[in-house]
Amino acid sequence: MTKRYAALLRGINVGAGKQVPMARLRGLIGDLGHGDVATYLQSGNAVFSSEEKDEDALAAGLERAIEEAFGFHVDVLVRDGEYLKAVADACPFPAASLQGKQLHVTYFSERVTPDRFAPVDAAAFLPEEFRLGDRALYLYAPEGLGRSKLAAALARPGLLKGVVATSRNWNTVVKLVEMTRD
Repeated sequence: MTKRYAALLRGINVGAGKQVPMARLRGLIGDLGHGDVATYLQSGNAVFSSEEKDEDALAAGLERAIEEAFGFHVDVLVRDGEYLKAVADACPFPAASLQGKQLHVTYFSERVTPDRFAPVDAAAFLPEEFRLGDRALYLYAPEGLGRSKLAAALARPGLLKGVVATSRNWNTVVKLVEMTRD
């Protein structure tokens, strides 16, 4: 029985480095034996069907294939459609009343606990706010991610040491849920 997954590639097609054309990525995923492959935007979002049930094994296979095809490493998180929907449904902010650029989800490679972010004085960044979810962090940034001081504080290497993290705006979160429906 196949399942729908999203592959979230970290840090591609930003500036001149780590260029991964979406047509080649789709072909690569198909060559790995996955079906119904589609991409969304140019920023590293692919969906596919697979009989494989191990998300970490799927991610590792994609990382190896990308490195072989393009000559550089890209961190990949693979999440199934049920998980993506659960994350969207659990959003602690009023997503329906916000613009997509104001709300972001950072997906993590593993569970993180609040103590990881204890050094961040959340009150100092208001009205920006964040909340933790299941291997995810929700960020409300009223002026957008590019102007968010809280986003910069949350992305400090010391806070995320040992964890792969990749962020998507709310429009992309919703689209990936739609694209991974069984």
